[in-house]
Amino acid sequence: MQLELGHIEVKDVQFGAKTEFRNGTVFINKNELLEILKNEHFSKIELDIVHPGDAVRICPVKDVLEPRVKIAGSGQIFPGYFGNAEMVGSGRTHVLKGMTVLTVGTIVGFQEGIIDMSGPGAEYTPFSKTINLVISADKKEGLFQHEHEAALRHTGLKAARYVAEAARNAEPDQISTFETRPLSEQLNQYPDLPRVAYVYMLQTQGLMHDTYLYGVDVKSILPTFMYPTEVMDGAIISGNCVSACDKNTTYHHLNNPVIDDLFTRHGKDLNFVGVVVTNENVTLLDKERSSNFTAKLVEGLKVDGVIISEEGFGNPDADLIMNCKKIEALGVKTVLITDEYAGRDGASQSLADGHPLANAVVSGGNANATIDLPPMRKIIGHIDAVNIIAGGFDGALKKDGSITVEIQAITGATNELGFNQMGAIEF
Repeated sequence: MQLELGHIEVKDVQFGAKTEFRNGTVFINKNELLEILKNEHFSKIELDIVHPGDAVRICPVKDVLEPRVKIAGSGQIFPGYFGNAEMVGSGRTHVLKGMTVLTVGTIVGFQEGIIDMSGPGAEYTPFSKTINLVISADKKEGLFQHEHEAALRHTGLKAARYVAEAARNAEPDQISTFETRPLSEQLNQYPDLPRVAYVYMLQTQGLMHDTYLYGVDVKSILPTFMYPTEVMDGAIISGNCVSACDKNTTYHHLNNPVIDDLFTRHGKDLNFVGVVVTNENVTLLDKERSSNFTAKLVEGLKVDGVIISEEGFGNPDADLIMNCKKIEALGVKTVLITDEYAGRDGASQSLADGHPLANAVVSGGNANATIDLPPMRKIIGHIDAVNIIAGGFDGALKKDGSITVEIQAITGATNELGFNQMGAIEF
């Protein structure tokens, strides 16, 4: 499975008469896009473009996507939502680098996020450094929350695909090639190097806590094997409403740094054999079942080491430790990637579960740390959500427009794929 990613560097995004990519700028026909995004569930849809350094606060953020378009190879970007769920991960895909499509809407109210394009909050989110096409969509009266989430999810996917068409015939600034061979070949490709697999835990803890694989809700599947290039082609879609700091947006899945780093080291000091996708469950029976299947798949891969990343905190910590214990019991070394909820003073237990075998852990930082965010000249969305958002509290929003929140409220602040600048060092 070989995939070429053609990176097209975006220097600016503007509204224009025609949707196209020209001289480093993405031009978007605003009226045409609004017509495409019309949805009976929305009372209003608004489009904004924001740039790094703007005095803009965006809240409540639902998802972030990166425009990508298939140029060659089977399938379409976001398979299962578009096309016939053909296998992706091969051929060539063009990527508009440096910009995002960002969706905003008050869905559950307390588990969306904040993005500041400037000021101290901007240091905690990668999306203050991208040019963002922001879609704000207010629901019609009487619409259920899960219907609002689904409508906004599809709106973001459609918008990302529409914008990406501007890159179809553009000349890439850089082409990166990624290859994973059929498993029987991959296992023997570098016999002198340690074999490493990636266990990719996805948030699936019930309604509004969903992630989708080829369009299928992952909570309904058993753990499965994937080629890492499938992830880069949009096989995994975020559909969940969880704490903003450690939620994996669709953008995070498309640009998973664990997969990218393993490919960088592949053939040099390790043999990256592939990805095991698993879910995070609510009941003990489901947790045991999924972790048993995950361990069985890892055993069949005959690897020497595994990286395990989780999504979310609290209840998913139990899934994380179960996966760790059962894989370690096979004689396979594990490294865990998580974040911490150690209290605002950092003195509390960081995870809801633990085990002596979980002795190699990478931390994305303490989500309970607080931050003061100054007023911004422009607000996109509904700023009063910060008083109930996870990481906020009654009175978090001050009369002058400033905010005091935990960094838990900032989109991507303690991301558990390591897509951030936070961390912890044990002394």
